[in-house]
Amino acid sequence: MEITTAAKSLLEHKGRDLWTIAPGAMVLDAIHLMDEKNVGALPVMDGSKLVGIVSERDYMSKVMLKGKSSKETPVSDIMTRDVVTVSPDQNVSECMRIVSEHRIRHLPVVEDGQLLGIVSIGDLVKWTIATQRMTIEQLEAYINGGYSG
Repeated sequence: MEITTAAKSLLEHKGRDLWTIAPGAMVLDAIHLMDEKNVGALPVMDGSKLVGIVSERDYMSKVMLKGKSSKETPVSDIMTRDVVTVSPDQNVSECMRIVSEHRIRHLPVVEDGQLLGIVSIGDLVKWTIATQRMTIEQLEAYINGGYSG
């Protein structure tokens, strides 16, 4: 089932709250911000330019498991630099394919070099489930003779 809702619609629905961090910030600051805002990743911004993304997974594999200090390690040392992004017009099905293909959980939405927001795999799954639920309800109504759509 192709879900054609655009990433920009998903951002509008979930809200455009966006928290970022600078590459020179310490990893501990990033972890505190992720915890405070209840997010699993932060875009790393150098001014208005997206230069990377740092996630809980980056922290676990590149700091904690390596015995590094989160107080002394800059975000730039652990961030993912080759960020996979989508345009605001790419649809939910395309975004699901991309996160699955690249084995990532957070997908920045970028237009003309400007970061608009992040779509998480959780956002995509919730939207997919809601869309499928609505389709099932419409089919049930049609079968029962009450479809008005």
